[in-house]
Amino acid sequence: MQVSILEPKKVVWEGRAKEVRLPAEDGDICVLDFHQPFLIRLRQGVVRSDKERTAIKDGIAFLRSNKLILFVEI
Repeated sequence: MQVSILEPKKVVWEGRAKEVRLPAEDGDICVLDFHQPFLIRLRQGVVRSDKERTAIKDGIAFLRSNKLILFVEI
């Protein structure tokens, strides 16, 4: 899937990943290719993919058409 991690004024990371682990409010979730679309709130934690690790304070994750977009505060 295509992944974009965005802050208000810059792109933190963009690339492809097979798996992304997100610190969701209700607990960590694992997102794989072609996951069902969703919009969730993120809590403080670490976003982990097979290629990148990013610590965040909070944010929102949006997945649609195999594109995961994270709007975060670092």
